Amino acid sequence: MGTVKLRKKNIDALELLVEQHDKVEQLIEQVSNESLIERKQFLFDELAATITAHATMEEKLFYPTVRAEQTQEILLETEHAEIKRAIADLAATDVDDDRFDAKLSVLAEELEHHAREEEEQILFPKLRQLMSAEQLTVLGSEMLALFERLMSTPRRLQRSSEPRRDVSV
Repeated sequence: MGTVKLRKKNIDALELLVEQHDKVEQLIEQVSNESLIERKQFLFDELAATITAHATMEEKLFYPTVRAEQTQEILLETEHAEIKRAIADLAATDVDDDRFDAKLSVLAEELEHHAREEEEQILFPKLRQLMSAEQLTVLGSEMLALFERLMSTPRRLQRSSEPRRDVSV
């Protein structure tokens, strides 16, 4: 269903997260640069589904592992709630609404901050020390399987089949 495909099945969990963070960044750029309304809506739907699946994957598999490894680091789940609210707000805003691009920029900043904290400042360096390469690969395989399953299910945020609201004045 989705256009997000990850290349390998045996992937280190941290590499998988970096790859997904990069893909989300690319999708945001594509949505921002798209001028055709229907295509912009399609790309946003893909972005929303990808972020939602990614967050669910982290919450169900990655963060519990982080807790089990006793990193004693602050988990970034609060940021997930903020990101989910921003996605819901964007999903409720027509892509041709003047506010859409501004809201998308705010979401992009939140996502960049979240990814940077995970990758560089908080979790990844600590987990590289605490977990073996094999443990990270097993976790990565589980995470990828869940992500792909989530991406293959119907999207709840997709609005393209809903009637468009009349926004003319």
